[in-house]
Amino acid sequence: MFTSIEVWKRVDERTAIRYRCFRSLGTGKYSVSADFYQLPLDPARIPTLDEQYIELFIEQPPDVRSGSFDTIEEAIAAHDDEFAR
Repeated sequence: MFTSIEVWKRVDERTAIRYRCFRSLGTGKYSVSADFYQLPLDPARIPTLDEQYIELFIEQPPDVRSGSFDTIEEAIAAHDDEFAR
């Protein structure tokens, strides 16, 4: 089982990232996925991101999909490093 936590980051005056963090109740470790938003917002995109978030969770445990880390900050940094390539 997991609990979820949202962490937001403003990238610039037009872009934000919503990190969807999971904490494993079994291990206490954190995993992260992220959604990117840009102005102007497309209202139709938000429900699509929510659907994808749920589908990915059902398909594969978050710690298997993106690894697990001792802190939220470490999980976010690993996510950012992976997707910066």
